Amino acid sequence: MIQIGLAGWGDHDKLYAAPGAAKNKLAVYSSLFPAVEVDSTFYAVQPQRTLSKWTSDTPADFQFVVKAYQGMTGHTRGRIPFPSEGVMFRAFRESLQPMIETGKLAAALFQYPPWFDCTRDNVRVVREARARMAGIPCMLEFRHRSWFEPDMTERTLDYMRRDEWIHSVCDEPQVGAGCVPIVEAATDEKLTLVRFHGRHVEGWLSGSAPNWRDVRYLYRYSEAELAEWAERLIRLERLSERVIVIFNNNSGGDAADNARQLMAMLGQPVPPLPKPEEPDAEQLSLF
Repeated sequence: MIQIGLAGWGDHDKLYAAPGAAKNKLAVYSSLFPAVEVDSTFYAVQPQRTLSKWTSDTPADFQFVVKAYQGMTGHTRGRIPFPSEGVMFRAFRESLQPMIETGKLAAALFQYPPWFDCTRDNVRVVREARARMAGIPCMLEFRHRSWFEPDMTERTLDYMRRDEWIHSVCDEPQVGAGCVPIVEAATDEKLTLVRFHGRHVEGWLSGSAPNWRDVRYLYRYSEAELAEWAERLIRLERLSERVIVIFNNNSGGDAADNARQLMAMLGQPVPPLPKPEEPDAEQLSLF
């Protein structure tokens, strides 16, 4: 099974043009896509009541990929608003309970930063994170190329299999050390994640610019690029029972269009977008 969705549900205006759609975006979103990546959990550990509401606003078979809080993946460089790492991890685990209890948690996504390279100390960090998340499915995404250099790729994948990490296959600009190649492999028989970050090279290198968030994921995949990925997804589906695909190229409003385009390429039903309300026709006066 291949399930296609988007990163977040709030930034895709064309999905909510129908009257009243903007009042409950998640309910509308979940009528159009079977899965979503939750990014707000990266910026703060959300209260359990928030995840409970998201759970209740979606169909029974809907799936959430929940991004791990940034303090858990080193993005805060050691500064965390918790008394200890143990307390931080417990708070995150507890926040996931509504999704775990309803079977709607696909996995927690641990995305490590571009400076997190393949060293003995960082391997220890990853192992400790997995131990703290024992019993909860977890996805692993690296951003530093050293984890997937030719002499390290199989060793990294073998480690992920041993510690039961779900592989996150990435499509992203290939520039410098702060990116990883497409590694077409599965480390879990039940699930594989694929994330489309776009291929905007200049945007990928704009981390120091004030508008970097607006340009980094500014990219629209071509039909040829998606066709190539459709074949790759079919191969990945043979390795895992389920493949969740997330489009993260949100900056220009391209994610929803590309996702629906790929769904059609794979022969999946593409639900029609809710139609905007048409203005009332005015009676023309002849005099």
